[in-house]
Amino acid sequence: MTIVRQQIPLADLDAMAKAQFGDMVKAVVDVERGLMAIGGELHSDEEALLLEDGSDQRHLWGINLYPAIGEEDWIEFDSMINIRPSQGNRSRGVDDPGTRKAILAVVGRLVAR
Repeated sequence: MTIVRQQIPLADLDAMAKAQFGDMVKAVVDVERGLMAIGGELHSDEEALLLEDGSDQRHLWGINLYPAIGEEDWIEFDSMINIRPSQGNRSRGVDDPGTRKAILAVVGRLVAR
């Protein structure tokens, strides 16, 4: 499990996916700090790593990355850590389009496709 602060190649994510879940890498994105944690077995593990690193929980969102899938559909917004009624997010997804856009921007900057 690691915190991605600088751009990484898609091939690294693909290798990580094959070593863990076969086709998917779990990630938690900090939309405020512009970084993400990857490689955890659970989103909550990655969330804990980012909290220890100084992130604020309200800026953390769990996603799944599918490196072998085309750019349009390779990010899945689905995690238990996303359920936050206090922030108006009542599902495992990310209900706010602005937050989804911020997540896509961070991932797009950090992963070289």
